[in-house]
Amino acid sequence: HVQLVESGGGSVGAGGSLTLSCEVSGYTSRHCIGWFRQAPGKEREPVASIDSHETMNYADSVKGRFTISQDNAKNTLQMNSLKPEDTAMYYCATRSYCTTTSASGFNYWGHGTQVTVS
Repeated sequence: HVQLVESGGGSVGAGGSLTLSCEVSGYTSRHCIGWFRQAPGKEREPVASIDSHETMNYADSVKGRFTISQDNAKNTLQMNSLKPEDTAMYYCATRSYCTTTSASGFNYWGHGTQVTVS
C-alpha cells in the first residue's frame, strides 16, 4: 500500500525559504514524484515533478526559485525567494511515470502541508 506524508510547511515572510519533504512508503523503486499546490478558491496546480531518471519539470511561476529532488523514499521541494502568491496547501503525489503533470494523472496523494507567505 503506497503512502505519502508531507512535512515542512509553515509561515514565512516574502523572500524567505522553506523545504518541503515527502516520505513515500510502499514503493521499492523510484517513481515519478509530483508536487502540487492549491490555494483557496483555486484549482490544484502542478508545481514541479521529477522522474526516476531525475528529469525535472517546473511550472513557469516557480522556475529559478524552487528545486525538486528525489532520494528513494525521501523527496524534497526546496522553495526560495517565496512570494505571497506561493501561499497554498502543498501536496506531493506519485505515479509510475511522469507522462503527465496533470493532477488527475497521479494515483497516490499525501494529505498536504500548508505554506503561508506574508
